Amino acid sequence: MGNHRLTKKEEHLLKKKKKERERLRKLQKKKIKKILAIILPTLLVVGGIVFAIMNYSPPEKLPFKQAVGKQAPDFSLESIDGTTVKLSDYRGKYVVLFFNEGIICYPACWDQMTALGNDERFNTNYIMAFSIVIDQKSEWEKIVKKVPGFSNAKILFDTTKAVSSTYDVLFLKSSMHPGSFPGHTYFIIDKEGVIRYIFDDPNMGIRNDMLISELSKLGGEG
Repeated sequence: MGNHRLTKKEEHLLKKKKKERERLRKLQKKKIKKILAIILPTLLVVGGIVFAIMNYSPPEKLPFKQAVGKQAPDFSLESIDGTTVKLSDYRGKYVVLFFNEGIICYPACWDQMTALGNDERFNTNYIMAFSIVIDQKSEWEKIVKKVPGFSNAKILFDTTKAVSSTYDVLFLKSSMHPGSFPGHTYFIIDKEGVIRYIFDDPNMGIRNDMLISELSKLGGEG
């Protein structure tokens, strides 16, 4: 049999089908481009978050009893005055950290915090003292307004307990709520950022003179 020759009508229909296929192909391309324009930014953001999480290394937990002589884990916490306090920014100074139970620990922690905040020996060109609590800042703002004794207290907010956990103060003897709250625990950090003294105080006393005595041994009293 010979080759079948298309009639003009058949040729017209074939051309029409080709044009329709081309139109649909172009339409599909446009739809794909629109979809990609919407989802690509989201994928990039999600991908960036996943990458950051995968590559994030939280500070290694520092066993409390082995802390002396070790580099103090760096941290950034919000202060009662709204600023962010980063420990490493205080290199060149001696730093006292007082982890405590905060609001629920009345009057012991309140007395300790106000005593530390109002003692000028802990607010000099070479010594700085911070009280670290896990409470919400808004709760302490109300207290500071009503209790003048807190006006000089340098309170930092570890609301996620990340810093308390890193410094291993959530399960010490001084805590009345082990695992949930720090107790009454002090760290003295030297000018190079090294922990030189630790003290966990189940008796919940005001230890300013003791801390100054330890600082003087390190040359931190002047």
